[in-house]
Amino acid sequence: MTTITPDTARPVACANAIRRLSDAQVVLPTFAELADPSLIPARITHALESVDPDAAHPLNLFRVHWWNDASRRGRANVPEHVVLPKSFTGVDAKIAIALGNRFPMIHAHKVLAAYACLVPRLVRGEFDPGTQRAIWPSTGNYCRGGIAISRLLGCRGAAVLPEGMSAERFAWLDRWVSEPTDIIRTPGSESNVKEIYDKCAELERDPANVILNQFSEFGNHLGHVAVTGSALAAVFQHLQDAQPTLKLAAFVSATGSAGTIAAGDALKDRWGTRIVAVEALECPTMLENGFGEHNIQGIGDKHIPLIHNVMNTDIVVGVSDHATDQLGLVCSTDEGRAWLREVQGVPVDVIDALASFGLSSLCNIVAAVKTAKKLGLGADDVVMTVATDGDAMYGSEHTLARARYPGAGFARAQAAEAFQSWMLGADTSATEVLDDHGRRRIFNLGYFTWVEQRGVSLEAFTARRDQSWWRSLRAEVPKWDAMIAEMNARTGVLDRL
Repeated sequence: MTTITPDTARPVACANAIRRLSDAQVVLPTFAELADPSLIPARITHALESVDPDAAHPLNLFRVHWWNDASRRGRANVPEHVVLPKSFTGVDAKIAIALGNRFPMIHAHKVLAAYACLVPRLVRGEFDPGTQRAIWPSTGNYCRGGIAISRLLGCRGAAVLPEGMSAERFAWLDRWVSEPTDIIRTPGSESNVKEIYDKCAELERDPANVILNQFSEFGNHLGHVAVTGSALAAVFQHLQDAQPTLKLAAFVSATGSAGTIAAGDALKDRWGTRIVAVEALECPTMLENGFGEHNIQGIGDKHIPLIHNVMNTDIVVGVSDHATDQLGLVCSTDEGRAWLREVQGVPVDVIDALASFGLSSLCNIVAAVKTAKKLGLGADDVVMTVATDGDAMYGSEHTLARARYPGAGFARAQAAEAFQSWMLGADTSATEVLDDHGRRRIFNLGYFTWVEQRGVSLEAFTARRDQSWWRSLRAEVPKWDAMIAEMNARTGVLDRL
C-alpha cells in the first residue's frame, strides 16, 4: 500500500530528482494547473505551440489534462466531449462522454494516472531517479502512460502487462522504452491481473525497482478527483448553461484500477450524482464475486482495487465483451457507420466522433444506457462517462472480431443486428442498485487480495469504509502542489524558458 505522507524526507533522492529534472529541462505542472489549465504560466503555453503532442518533450507534461482541443496542440474552451443522441442510444437521457484520446503521447487519459502516481513520490523523495526504475503494472494504457511520464522526467521505466493485449499497445511500447527488456510480458490477457501482481512481487525484491501499482496508489484516486472531477464538472456546467433544467443523474466508469471512477466522488459532493461501477459480464467480480475471461481491454477484474471507494458506489453494471467486440465493428467499419447514418439517422458529427471510442469506451456507453433504463431517466437527465481511449488502439482486435463472420463477412445486416442487440437492446439485466449490504459485500471481497495476499494491515484496510477517511485524503493534493512548486524553484528550469 502506498503511503500518503512520508514520515521522513529522503534528501539524497530529492537531490537526485532535482538534478535529473534540471538536466532534462523539466518543469512539473501542479495538480491545480492540470485541473484548470488557465493557471499554466503564459510562457509555457506559448512554448507549447511548437511542441508535437506525441513527442517525448517535457513540456507535454502541461498537456496531461482534459482541456486539449482535437488537434491536441491548443486548448479547448470546454473539455472535448460528445453528447450521444437517442438515435444512437435509444434512451431519452443525454449520454455525455469526455474524450480521453485528446491526451498527449498515448492518446489516452491513463497518462494522467501515471503522472499522479509517480510525481508525488518524486517530490516526497520516495523515488530516486538516479538509482531506481519505475515499474508500471497494467493491462495496457497505464503502463504506456507510465513509460511516457518516466521518459519525460528523465527516469527509467518498465511496463508489465499481459502478453495477450492488443498488438498496438506493444508497438507503441517498442518505440518508447529505453531498452527492450523494459517490456515485461506476463501470461494471459485482460483478466490476468494476479499474474501481473506476481511478477511485480518478484521485481520488488530488487530495491532498484519501485512498483507503481495503479490499483493501490492513492495518487491515482486523488489525481482523478482533482483533475478529472473538475473537467467533468466543467462539461456538465456547459450543458446546464444551455439547458438549465438538466440534472447530473449518474457518472459511469468501468472500475479498472478504480482511478477514473474517483471523479464520481467530486461530482456526488456537488450534485448528488450516483456513481456507477462497470465490469465485464464474463468476469462478474462485483456482481457475483465471480471470475472468468474477457476482452474489454483496459478495465481489469478478479479483485477489488484498494483505491476503489466502494462504500460511495451506488450501482454496479455488467457489460458483455460480445457487446464491445461487435459494437467496435459497427463503429469502425464503413458498413457500420453507413447504417448508423442512413438508417438510424445518427448525426454526422457523432459518426465522426466514433473514432474516439475504444473498446472500454464502448463498454462505458453501453453501461450508461443500461443505467438510464434502470433508473428510468428522462430528457432532463445527464449520464456522464468517459471514452478512455480511441479506436486506434484496437485495429488488430477488430480484425480478429471480423474474422468470426464467415462468408459475406460483417456487412450492413450484421451491423444492424449487432447495434440493435447490444446498444438499442441493452436491458437492465446484470445491474444492481447497491444498498449498504451490497456495498459491504463488495468491500469485504477486497480483504482477500489486500490483507491476506498483499500485506495491507487490517486497520488500514477497514479505515476505507468511512467517507471522512476518503475526504481527508484530498488535503494531500495542495501539499503535493507546494512540493512541486518548491522543486520547480530549485531546478530553476522555469526561469530559463
